[in-house]
Amino acid sequence: MALGTVTAPHELRFDTGRICLDLLATSHPEERLGSVDVLSTWITGSGLVPAGTPLTRADDAWPAAFRELRGHLARLVRDRPAPGGAAYDLALARVNETARTAPPAPRAVPGDDGALVRRLEAPPGCAALLAVIARDAVDLLTDPLARACLRQCEGDSCPIVYLDTSRGRRRRWCSSEVCGNRERVARHRRRAAALTRA
Repeated sequence: MALGTVTAPHELRFDTGRICLDLLATSHPEERLGSVDVLSTWITGSGLVPAGTPLTRADDAWPAAFRELRGHLARLVRDRPAPGGAAYDLALARVNETARTAPPAPRAVPGDDGALVRRLEAPPGCAALLAVIARDAVDLLTDPLARACLRQCEGDSCPIVYLDTSRGRRRRWCSSEVCGNRERVARHRRRAAALTRA
C-alpha cells in the first residue's frame, strides 16, 4: 500500500489478534461489510471457515447481521460497564445470545496430498458463523489477562483495538506498516519543518 493512501473499502485486515477484534476493524476507515461478496472474503480471510468452503447460504441479510454483532462488540470492548447502563447490558445480552448457537461442525479429511485438512460438515449458516465470533468475544472479555492486553491504536484518528502480545507489551499501533509508518513520516516532517524554520 502506498504511503498516505487510505485503506480501500475492499482491503481487509486481520492483524488485531482476535477474530472478534478483526470484525471491529471492518468499520475503519469506512464500512467494509457492505456486500455479500466482501463479507464472504472476510469470512474466509479471517479463518472462520477453511479456504474453499462454499458459502452457498450467504444472502443479503448476512452483512447486516455481521454489522449488528460488530456494533454490540464495539460497545463491550470500548465502553466500561456502567451500573444500569441499558446499552451496555443490551449489547452483552445480544452477544451472549449469539454465542449460544452451535458453531459450524469441523471435521478432518484427507487433502490432495494425503495430509489431513480441516473442512466443515456442511455449508455454514450465518448464525453459526456469528456464534464463533461471539464465543471469541466472550472468551476475550472474561479473560482478565487477555483483556489487560487490549490496546487502542495510537495512530492519528485510528479507532482500531488490538490484542498486544508483543514482548514488554509496548506495541503502539494496530499495524506498524500502516499507522506506525504514518506516525514516523509525520515525525520526520515535523523535524524537517523545524530545521527549515531554524
